[in-house]
Amino acid sequence: ARRTGKGDEALLETIRTVPGCETLAWRRIQTASALYAVKPGDGSAREQAASCQRVLGAGANIAVEYATKRYRSNLINWGMLPFQLDGPTPFGLGDYVFIPNITAALHGSLAAIPAYVLGKKPLAFTLSIAALTPDERQILLDGCLINYYRH
Repeated sequence: ARRTGKGDEALLETIRTVPGCETLAWRRIQTASALYAVKPGDGSAREQAASCQRVLGAGANIAVEYATKRYRSNLINWGMLPFQLDGPTPFGLGDYVFIPNITAALHGSLAAIPAYVLGKKPLAFTLSIAALTPDERQILLDGCLINYYRH
């Protein structure tokens, strides 16, 4: 429905209250679920976790830190953004987190990525992504490792 310009109008109006997003339309917005954990990627499930999350519609993880580099690499290879959060968690279960201009962020500094919890009034907070290699940046821009190799 969003691709045809039809979606939750109240949500779109909330998104449009974010600075710089006043004229945003559904066709320019992607939605996905996200996982939040303090230190994900430990234990025997780390190899399967990223693929399972992606198949179920995840587009990002938000963590204080990642337990293993392998888990973080798996997220990137599946096209999921490995965000990190420093400080208190400003969102809860079921909240919408909006990250405007993520493509521009992937081309630039990843140290302070503006994000918003969408409520009656958007609540600004900051995410980051730890250093990426040029290939990892391109994998995320392409959507996943398969698309990267296709190009």
